Amino acid sequence: MANPLTMKLEQFTRFDPEERQRLEQLLSYPTKSYARGRDIVRQGEKVDDIHLVLTGLAARSKTLRSGARQFMALLVPGDLCDVEVFILEGMDHDIVALTDTVCVLIPAKIIEGLLTESTTLTKALWWSTMTDSAVLREWIVDHGSRTSVERIAHLMCEMLIRYRIVGETTDNSIPFLLTQEELADATGMTPVHVNRMIQQLRADGLIDLHGKVLIILDPQGLQKVAKYDSSYLHLVRTERRDSEVCGRAGDLVTASARGMLHDAAEKVKSMFGAAQG
Repeated sequence: MANPLTMKLEQFTRFDPEERQRLEQLLSYPTKSYARGRDIVRQGEKVDDIHLVLTGLAARSKTLRSGARQFMALLVPGDLCDVEVFILEGMDHDIVALTDTVCVLIPAKIIEGLLTESTTLTKALWWSTMTDSAVLREWIVDHGSRTSVERIAHLMCEMLIRYRIVGETTDNSIPFLLTQEELADATGMTPVHVNRMIQQLRADGLIDLHGKVLIILDPQGLQKVAKYDSSYLHLVRTERRDSEVCGRAGDLVTASARGMLHDAAEKVKSMFGAAQG
């Protein structure tokens, strides 16, 4: 199978064959399966391995003493769940499997080594960590400033792009195994209100649900409802319309004029250099 971590990180930069091989080697470590609803990492736990989601879906979760639960992010294939464990004494939140999920258990010292090198891979891993933080900031805006229908639409737009980036879908259909209770935990609404918003989006002809598959019938229309701007995902190469990667989600991601001009300038320099040679 394709390495979802490579597919995610190459949104930031190109890798040479040796760097790709190093990323492939991360998949050689043991895997562990987690049933739906099981904790992958518990709050307060100090772990020796970093969990890379290989298949399935997980969430960053906090549970209050009252039993109320809040998700802070969803984790799809290619996401590192707990890259901060070699710095922190223990996790400050839970990682819970929302579907049957398989993770690769990468020794923390291996990732720590990569993060302390001065290499393209190091920068790519830092990019991934900073993008995770950007997603959290966007979710905070969701809960504080977006309307209920915008929140649901925004989440669907985000998940479609993220699934496309790692090759989990090639069209506008994505696995959608979340219950209304879990959607409520992700969006800060009640399950009843979540259901109303989903029905509104269906009635408007923007989405459809078939079993556990979400079909986004009108991606641009859904983005308009959500007032969606993908720039927080920092999909550098897709924004630049780099032909190697932009075919996955370029139709959903706003092109960056600065990035496209940068790439055009680099191509001219390359052509000029070749002519001089």
